[in-house]
Amino acid sequence: MTIATERRWRLGRDVRSRSLRYLPLTTLVLDLALIVVAVVLAALGRESFGIFPSPADVSENLSTAGPLVVLGWLAMLVTAGAYGASAFGAGTEEYKRVLNGSLGAAGLVGVGCFFADYPLSRGFYFLSFAIGIPALLLGRFVVRSVLHQARRRGNLLHRVVIAGSPAHVDEIAAVLRRESWLGYRVVGALTPAHYLEEETRSGIPVLGNSDDITAVVLDSGADVVFIAGGALGSSTQMRRLAWDLEHERVQVVVAPSVTDVSSERIRVRPVGGLPLMHIDPPRATDASRWGKRLFDLIGSSGLILVFGPLFVLAAVQIKLHDRGPVLFRQTRVGQDGREFPCLKFRTMVVDAESRLQDLHAQEGYEDGLFKMKEDPRVTRPGRWLRRLSLDELPQLFNVLRGEMSLVGPRPPLPLEVARYEGDTARRLRVRPGMTGLWQVSGRSDLSWSEAVRLDLYYVDNWSMLQDISILVKTLRAVFGSRGAY
Repeated sequence: MTIATERRWRLGRDVRSRSLRYLPLTTLVLDLALIVVAVVLAALGRESFGIFPSPADVSENLSTAGPLVVLGWLAMLVTAGAYGASAFGAGTEEYKRVLNGSLGAAGLVGVGCFFADYPLSRGFYFLSFAIGIPALLLGRFVVRSVLHQARRRGNLLHRVVIAGSPAHVDEIAAVLRRESWLGYRVVGALTPAHYLEEETRSGIPVLGNSDDITAVVLDSGADVVFIAGGALGSSTQMRRLAWDLEHERVQVVVAPSVTDVSSERIRVRPVGGLPLMHIDPPRATDASRWGKRLFDLIGSSGLILVFGPLFVLAAVQIKLHDRGPVLFRQTRVGQDGREFPCLKFRTMVVDAESRLQDLHAQEGYEDGLFKMKEDPRVTRPGRWLRRLSLDELPQLFNVLRGEMSLVGPRPPLPLEVARYEGDTARRLRVRPGMTGLWQVSGRSDLSWSEAVRLDLYYVDNWSMLQDISILVKTLRAVFGSRGAY
């Protein structure tokens, strides 16, 4: 590396780091602006909306209380850790801190006015927090969305060095590459002294030995160092590494050999100075209980009523096109290997199945779900039904009958199930879904292995909140027509 190249490289790294350091301050300024707007709107709207009307004139009190509410609210957010660098970018912790700080501010203002016998307008108090709390949460969502988009474009990235055995390094690097929105760019690896290759199997350059982590990390200009399995021989080395980097702008992250486990299943409990990670059992059983079934019954019934006109429109167009059957019934495999007729609006010609073998040979099909762009078997009404995923609406009746769920793994064909290997059969432990992580993450654009990984993640980490989130994201994926053909 030439001196000029190294200088440009370090300059780029410094610009990224400096921009990231400004993120908490930028967010604080945004929160301050939102709180001021909420307080002003509350002062103006307390009489207009007629909330907790009072014959007394409290305008002068508001001119004093308003700035105190703003400063106290912001102070509570700071106290709750809403501007800590670790809170930004991923997970729900950021939103929890904003909510806890805001509720703490509301409680502090209420209790303070009570003990001080201060005549604060109840309408002003209610509107301030009723407007301000949702505004703050929405503001954080917008900031996070902008941050993720910037990272996907290669901006605001952390430079990462991973220390550990080559296999662990490649495993962590694969996750960081896949989840590009996290903002981690792997620039090199540190491997045990006995590993003499210049690169790992996935092509990550080896910068040195894991015995020299501090020196190599500082020389490389990394912002973050991941400590994976095989990096350190004892807890003493880990402690010394933390001491060596305590005055540097380098974050140390310990990456255990655990992947595809949701945060709800992980608990860290320090015992005698030893941080123990507790992992709760997989939640496949929870995904089959009455709560999810009740959710499916209510949801499918409501959606059938809402989409009733679309059912009629699609059925009429399909029938008028070629006088063939409206519905297509295909045998799929459901929970615990039970087969059922999966319903769809027919979007292909009547003899589509007989043409399938020729298309397999033409496209070089080997395994997994077969789909192709510009499939010649698709009819004219079938194209718009597929583009908007309306062809799958009849599956609401499969959900109503208990054969499927609104959210779950994709229902596989018997031929696919016969070829399952290893852990893939765990997909059958829950009801298949009309939508799932596989759909909101790319639909037909996903590889077979990635679709299986997402389905297994769903099975092991099920939660009702995740189901609701997937349903919301499905609408965005459908209207965006991403991966649909």
